[in-house]
Amino acid sequence: MYSPLRALVLLIIFSTCVGCGAKQAVKDIFASDDDNSEPPSPLVNIIATADLKKVWSENIGKGTDELFIKLTPVVLGEHVFIADTRGEIVALFAETGKSIWENDSDLPITGGPGADENLVLVGTSEGDVLALISESGEEAWRTKVSSEILSPPRESDGVVVVRTIDGKIFAIDATTGDRLWVYDRTVPNLTLRGTSTPVIANGLVIAGFDGGRLTALELKTGKLIWEAKVAIPRGRSQLERMVDIDSQPLILDDTIYVTTFQANVSALSLENGQVLWQRDISSHSELSADVEHLYVTDYVGNIWALDRFSGGSVWKQEKLAHRNVTGPAILGDKIIVGDLEGYLHWLDKSTGDFAGRIKVEKSPILTKPIVSNGMLFAYSSGGRLAAYTYKNNEVTGRPNKPVVIKEEPEIKETSISVEKSEESAEEESSFFGGFLDIFSSGAYEEEE
Repeated sequence: MYSPLRALVLLIIFSTCVGCGAKQAVKDIFASDDDNSEPPSPLVNIIATADLKKVWSENIGKGTDELFIKLTPVVLGEHVFIADTRGEIVALFAETGKSIWENDSDLPITGGPGADENLVLVGTSEGDVLALISESGEEAWRTKVSSEILSPPRESDGVVVVRTIDGKIFAIDATTGDRLWVYDRTVPNLTLRGTSTPVIANGLVIAGFDGGRLTALELKTGKLIWEAKVAIPRGRSQLERMVDIDSQPLILDDTIYVTTFQANVSALSLENGQVLWQRDISSHSELSADVEHLYVTDYVGNIWALDRFSGGSVWKQEKLAHRNVTGPAILGDKIIVGDLEGYLHWLDKSTGDFAGRIKVEKSPILTKPIVSNGMLFAYSSGGRLAAYTYKNNEVTGRPNKPVVIKEEPEIKETSISVEKSEESAEEESSFFGGFLDIFSSGAYEEEE
């Protein structure tokens, strides 16, 4: 059975077994019948208050090829760019899904894409950074960095910023591909398989690291401007002491918002890194925010709305627990998340109540949906990219008949998980016990 716990453990396994038959390990783990983790919460019947419309849907290569790589589409103006792990990079018209160009690079892409007006950028498991011309898809340059790239390269002011899994940040000339500077941090022995995507703002590179540290570097020189420790490791074992920042920091006005696995959600000053507030919510998912509220998915799968200025709770949606829910996206007055069975769940932004549900395909949605120009784009691990819009059901003369969305017949659940808060000791015990159970079951074996 596919479970969120196994997906999370898989991230850890990958970080500790480079070159040890990782793809076979994935298949072995998920083929095992010995799974003591919490089952995904069953889908509940809902009354749809939003009329969801699929604008287009296209198969894009092989997706993430069962490797749980979080490749995310990027929308730039009228175009959307996406890549798969087999090396196919595609440009489409955002409104129609019609292909503009394709580049079969034949590279093992694990990070990206990133894009600006001139370049489309991807990174590979072998440490290659590939830059394509945005209009044509032709190769502009490629350069080598120190190790695997798991997050999208970013560009600003003629500088491409790349984060590698060994704790380095590289700055590369956007025109020539030449290296400009390198920032290096020590990586803990045990980490989640993921890296925080750097954000560029106000001439600074804001980057999160394993171990719970957030840094601000000068874009042009790589000079360290400030560093903040947003989480303190706790526990006796290396597993218990993991406090990784794997999600992209969110910058709004002069405040940085960031999540930390097994620690907290934090708000910091962009100017000096001072911590403004923190909430004890463990997460490794991307954030979203509007004028008043911050929206976050915790590691259990609960969706939170927090006061953006204090961190206080506004609402909490607990009925998607253990469904490996993505970070939330915002479209109009709705919050949208994807899950392990390929569903998109639409929630009312003010209350957290379900407003609609639609299935992209059976493969998991691993990355936060992207919103641009009134459309939402979701990319499944099976390689399907789909675009959606919605409108609220309105009363016009005669009331519209509510649409009841029932649980899909193919979803068969035999038990219902007990919902718990993020502070529950039972959840922590289940997580670490499940981790040990997986290894003791013999599900993971190295390839000779």
